[in-house]
Amino acid sequence: MASLRDIKNRITSTKKTSQITKAMEMVSAAKWNRGVMNAKAFVPYMEKIQEVTASIAMGSKDSNHPMLTNRPVKKTGYLVITSDRGLAGAYNSNVLRQLHQTIKKRHQSNDEFAIIAIGRVGRDFFQSRGMNVVLDIVGIADQPSFAEIQDIASNTVGMFSDGTLDELYIYYSHYLSAIAQEVTEKKLLPLTDFGAGSTKLTSYEFEPNAEEILEVLLPQYAESLIYGALLDSKASEHAARMTAMRNATDNAKELINSLSLSYNRARQAAITQEITEIVGGAAALE
Repeated sequence: MASLRDIKNRITSTKKTSQITKAMEMVSAAKWNRGVMNAKAFVPYMEKIQEVTASIAMGSKDSNHPMLTNRPVKKTGYLVITSDRGLAGAYNSNVLRQLHQTIKKRHQSNDEFAIIAIGRVGRDFFQSRGMNVVLDIVGIADQPSFAEIQDIASNTVGMFSDGTLDELYIYYSHYLSAIAQEVTEKKLLPLTDFGAGSTKLTSYEFEPNAEEILEVLLPQYAESLIYGALLDSKASEHAARMTAMRNATDNAKELINSLSLSYNRARQAAITQEITEIVGGAAALE
């Protein structure tokens, strides 16, 4: 049985840990609130650029832009969004597990795919397994701006445009609620079904012609999809970390209660033992 000192030391260390996890929960709660607001604020822009792009692309019968056309797939790109730090429950592991299983199922060698990693956890996961990570970025802010990921977004879209990749998928954690996130796979390129949800196309007057406008608009739209997924994923990350820290704090409190009960029992047993020895000694002197 552990000594009173050992139990008391464990109670003290667990209390300190619970204070840390409680503070981390409060920090994550503030970041989560801002992250959700950022993700929701981006939705109107995303819906509008999708409507405009769909209207121009589908309204132009002669459009044959490479980003709108399926081609034989020789190499597939996977853009995966994770965090730079852990302590977020299953936020990272769920995304990485699904993508890893998908790659193993679809491909026989590293030459058939390329991975673009946003986040240190995802980059380290695939690099440690010898998988083909061609682009990566770490150190993304908790409330990211588009400028922070513009280079990797444009480079990713450029790899499709120049034929390095023949299709591109994005994997991230979609925010549902503070306690629920869902791993999402979305086909980013080619843009063959981006207008599927449009029930009504708006007629636009534009100059000089649809081809030149799509040449500029389609890469911007694809980059916006990446940024929107990042905002969504960040909201999920903060929610997952907040929930994980709350659970850790609750577990610490339960452990403290259990240790306190053990401490009191051990202390009571020690006192009882001392009383018994005193009474026994007094009786021996009579």
